[in-house]
Amino acid sequence: MHRFANPARFLKIARPLTVWLFWPGLLLLLIGCACGLFVSPADYLQGDTVRILYIHVPAAWLGMGGWSGIAIAALMQLVWRHPLAAVAGRATAVPGAFFTAICLITGSIWGRPTWGTWWEWDGRMTSMLVLFFLYLGYIALANASTRQGPGGVSAVAAIFGLVGAVNIPIINRSVVWWNSLHQGPSITLRGSSIDSALLWPLGFTLTGFTLLFAAIVVMRMRAILARTKVEARMQRLARG
Repeated sequence: MHRFANPARFLKIARPLTVWLFWPGLLLLLIGCACGLFVSPADYLQGDTVRILYIHVPAAWLGMGGWSGIAIAALMQLVWRHPLAAVAGRATAVPGAFFTAICLITGSIWGRPTWGTWWEWDGRMTSMLVLFFLYLGYIALANASTRQGPGGVSAVAAIFGLVGAVNIPIINRSVVWWNSLHQGPSITLRGSSIDSALLWPLGFTLTGFTLLFAAIVVMRMRAILARTKVEARMQRLARG
């Protein structure tokens, strides 16, 4: 991993990687959305409202996956002092918060016709809302960091990223631990409770959104490094 610790070496790989992630991701997303809207059947109970599944599930996955990435980056920053770990954490925070917000919004829209309410303070929805606020806290701490190297974040922000990871298993197991309006685990290692006629487009949207998320993170890392390089040059000119 330290092979890519040098920003110049990372950027050499990141430029083509952005293209390889973005365009296949966009194509898979469009295919999945088209199939989910026009090919897969309506659910026998929920009707066409079930189609929000193809946005809601990937958004939930990436909201949790984004914070997992922040926690891994924080661990690498605190333990191994990887030079780009803090940059990766900062780059992941905004798209992670965005997809968490999309998860909450689509969940509320889906819940209105299904449960008869926009919101319920049950374990899954509440813990997901907590995750959104954790993202906002991390972004605030990262933006407040100063003199932390190239686009870095403070040790306090990194510790916050690690501690906040406790919420991820709570989100995952909330529908098992507590009574909830939210349905139980639909996709597990043992299989899926979703009918295959509805399930297969989800593979396209889930993969497509994941690739786009990765592309956005790489683009944000490139932007952070470029901005840091410009700021360093301006400081040298000011001293000169």
